[in-house]
Amino acid sequence: METTDAFAGLECVACGATVDTAESHRCPDCGGSLEPTYEYDAIDLDRETLAARPFDSQWRYAELLPFTRESAVTTGEGATPLVDCPDLAAELGVERVLIKDEGRNPTGSSTDRGASVAVTAAAQHGATDVALPSTGNGGQAVAAYAARAGLESHAYLPSRSGFTTKAMVNVHGGDMNVVGGRFDDAAGAFEEGLAEHDDWYSLAAFATPYRHEGAKTVFYELAEQLEWTVPDAICYPTGAGTGIVGLAKAAREFRELGLTDDLPALYAAQASGCAPIVEAADDGRDEHEPIDHPDTICGELEIPDPAASPRVLDAIRETDGGAVATDDPDILESAVRVAQAEGLEMIPSAAAAASGAWELAERGTFDGDETIVIVNTGSGNKEADVLRSHLMGQGV
Repeated sequence: METTDAFAGLECVACGATVDTAESHRCPDCGGSLEPTYEYDAIDLDRETLAARPFDSQWRYAELLPFTRESAVTTGEGATPLVDCPDLAAELGVERVLIKDEGRNPTGSSTDRGASVAVTAAAQHGATDVALPSTGNGGQAVAAYAARAGLESHAYLPSRSGFTTKAMVNVHGGDMNVVGGRFDDAAGAFEEGLAEHDDWYSLAAFATPYRHEGAKTVFYELAEQLEWTVPDAICYPTGAGTGIVGLAKAAREFRELGLTDDLPALYAAQASGCAPIVEAADDGRDEHEPIDHPDTICGELEIPDPAASPRVLDAIRETDGGAVATDDPDILESAVRVAQAEGLEMIPSAAAAASGAWELAERGTFDGDETIVIVNTGSGNKEADVLRSHLMGQGV
């Protein structure tokens, strides 16, 4: 495997066992999730070194990733803009609001970051086929990166996934399995498929150690784009939790390396119709309880039983953040408001982060001098029909 010098191996988040990099998924001792680890003392990375590099992809941070840039399966993901939104700042009553526009990624969503790292791992482990359950964007991203790596991909998507993501899985040559029902039904069908094919390499969130490892690069870019100051708060739309877990790890890493001094308050934003993380946070629990009847228009967030909820809850508590849920109409209206005030197109599920920021402001969470970052995890044109239907319902 073509790994970076500081990549030390994998560590089980459940039992703490150290696992060799040849392991691809679960802890061989207890079956727990694995986490990439690094020898940070061996990393020679400073602000000047990064400033001298092109701001061209997430692989400019290869020292903090498991695999070398030369071996990466990449289409130039990352290096997305951070857009100042003064009108939104005035409405929220804070100093600055910025939107990290992940919709500019190659397949139009932040899942490209994790797909790049995870498909690179699969290729280096000698996989021929990769597979995952997805609410939509992840399936499209993995199909794209698998195609680039010469691998076969198999995606299990619920029938209510957006047309665009389902179409693009096919366009990239992926084997698309549309499952009636919701995400849990798709996940169940995926597990059956995985059991029938010993040669399939799972890229399910947190089954592979590498998808959230790609997601963490969002924070690296934020820190540089803000000239090495850490935002006071980051609002991130949260389903499985890869984004929040990745951000928390990256913030700790930059602090460990002396590149930044503080941790941002991380806020997990969900839709009220499927908010297991928010309910657990509000109740002071360390793990969620599954949602029996999830119901939200925000399909990317409709994950009623997120396996990594303890890690998400740890991340928001460690950073003095929190979790917030808002109703679908408010989320859709937030997407429209961002488009009309700032010209940015947010996927409805990502607009939960904008709606959540408004809700936090109304609760008095912010003092008024903060810098708030809202992460737009997907391009609005993936689900433009949802936003148009919302406007038509208002007679627009």
